[in-house]
Amino acid sequence: MESERKYVVGIGEALWDVLPEGKKIGGAPANFAYHVSQLGLESLVVSAVGDDALGEEILANFREKNLQCIVPEVAFPTGTVQVTVDAAGVPSYDIRQDVAWDNIPFTEELRRLAGQTCAVCFGSLAQRSRVSRNAIQSFLDAMPGGVYRIFDINLRQSFYRQETICDSLKRCNILKINDEELAIVSRMFGFQGADMQENCRKLLDEYGLKMVILTCGVNGSYVFTPENVSFAATPEVKVADTVGAGDSFTAGFIAGLLKGLPVSESHRLAVDVSAYVCTQSGAMPELPEALIRRAE
Repeated sequence: MESERKYVVGIGEALWDVLPEGKKIGGAPANFAYHVSQLGLESLVVSAVGDDALGEEILANFREKNLQCIVPEVAFPTGTVQVTVDAAGVPSYDIRQDVAWDNIPFTEELRRLAGQTCAVCFGSLAQRSRVSRNAIQSFLDAMPGGVYRIFDINLRQSFYRQETICDSLKRCNILKINDEELAIVSRMFGFQGADMQENCRKLLDEYGLKMVILTCGVNGSYVFTPENVSFAATPEVKVADTVGAGDSFTAGFIAGLLKGLPVSESHRLAVDVSAYVCTQSGAMPELPEALIRRAE
């Protein structure tokens, strides 16, 4: 890594979603970093894989996409998520535990990277284990002041604790959360009787955040700042699948901010990038030139 570079980092889980029709590479950090790189910024994935065939396939996939990474091989199997679909087409997930991305080591290389990072995106899932939680928190603590720390909360199954969420809110300066997750967090923190927008304002104020991003599926999305609120409708598109849509939203938004776009334009770019990803199969489609030019 060259000392003058400033990286946008996705840190956390790298895994395979094992579906009835086969496996697909997954993990929010890689999805995020890939779309950031398409939008013209230096990005990098931090995770861990096992010394096994599945791990080598993940690394080969990253190389094929020219996606830079610090993903060491550790003495645990590469992560998988078993996805089953019932007769009504409703999926359920079994996220395997004690896997490689639960054991991301915090190394001197990561400490140096933290000092070269202008934005990082992290979630709660990869903090379910002590080792990876320590790596993520140590990375955040080693970052310079005045840079973006995005907590894309990503509550999954029962793999989250109030203590971890509180610690993450104290370390981030941008929170991204969806309407279902906001309901869970509001109950957790005892926010009674308020509507979604009021609860976002409470989180913004109580944790001194720069922004809270609230996504509500087809009902649009909001970006709350201490001074203003931006709302954007969700475009009507023919959906292939929604895998990785939220990660691409975050990538589009932070890319816009880092390229100097105002919040409202960054928000619109995020919405349009996410909508396009929904029209494609999988989490990492190539973005059209028209979207890429908007981040120039």
